[in-house]
Amino acid sequence: QVQLVESGGGLVQAGGSLRLSCAASEGTLSRYRMGWFRQAPGKEREFVAALAARWSGGSTDYADSVKGRFTISRDNAKNTVYLQMNSLKSEDTAVYYCATGPPYSSKRSPDYSNWGQGTQVTVSS
Repeated sequence: QVQLVESGGGLVQAGGSLRLSCAASEGTLSRYRMGWFRQAPGKEREFVAALAARWSGGSTDYADSVKGRFTISRDNAKNTVYLQMNSLKSEDTAVYYCATGPPYSSKRSPDYSNWGQGTQVTVSS
């Protein structure tokens, strides 16, 4: 069973940057597709970014709304996945979650599991 813990959220001004971390206390994250999702108040959870498992090439996928601004990466030695967020906008305000995904490309949250508790990101305009 993989246990994930997100950190790095906070309050930032529009145009600023944050780096979120997703650390695993158990399990080896490089074995899994890893996904970042977010959920704003009153909205459904939405896909942000994904990183394929190391054994499948480690390709990345992004939501159109964050493409060119966000970068997902993994540090295998630290067993941690990151989400670097630049040029933040007020519409990026949400709780951000990481989760392990299936062995195929997916942007659907039901395909992901082992969700962390989330970390709040608030972007002030």
